[in-house]
Amino acid sequence: MPITPPAQLLVTFFGLCLGFAQPCFAEPPKLSTFSIIAHDPATGELGLAVQSRVPAVGAIVPAAQAGVGVIATQSLANVELAPLGLVLLRERIPPERCLEILLKNDPMREKRQLALINAAGASAAFTGSECLDHAGHRTGKDFAVQGNLLAGPEVLDAMAKAFESAEGELADRLIAALRAGQTAGGDRRGQQSAALLVVRDGWGYGGLNDRYRDLRVDDHPEPIEELARILEVHRKVFPRPDPAQ
Repeated sequence: MPITPPAQLLVTFFGLCLGFAQPCFAEPPKLSTFSIIAHDPATGELGLAVQSRVPAVGAIVPAAQAGVGVIATQSLANVELAPLGLVLLRERIPPERCLEILLKNDPMREKRQLALINAAGASAAFTGSECLDHAGHRTGKDFAVQGNLLAGPEVLDAMAKAFESAEGELADRLIAALRAGQTAGGDRRGQQSAALLVVRDGWGYGGLNDRYRDLRVDDHPEPIEELARILEVHRKVFPRPDPAQ
């Protein structure tokens, strides 16, 4: 897809901004993490689920906007890339091209792991050569899975297979992928926190935003199972809206 002139201006601007950006603090801990980003073509929902051996991973990895896309930034996460990536996706720049733009001037890109999916279900992912082994990603129809410091590549394979075969709402399929990844060995350092984010326009609180499910487990010995429990609690209080309303 050719880049339109307004989008080209954005590309140039972001390239300059990212090129001049300098970290203000000492290098933060790397996020030994596995996550999935996905799109539900039947409902238009977009979502992400993540588990990590750091506290409060939900405050770092996920970024999403209904009708636009989802971004996961992990390993030595550069959180500046998430809002910029959403702007690029909003301009209908393909995810592969978005990755090129976001990482081009990042001097620490080989320590990054970054994945994007747009509102049409097209995805792209990047795993830097200096991410902690085992590190990698898989992309498929309407999803991408990625992780670092994993027990092995079987973690990613199990997540992809589980998502593709799971049924139910997008949130349920995302949780199924996390569970499968953990059963396959998960993060080599163990578990600590998890998060689930699902967006759809007008499906947030009072119909006033897009945060349909925005749930976090910041510190727990079994964060994925705790996240699944909280999802059921949340579902009882905030059931699926009637699309006809």
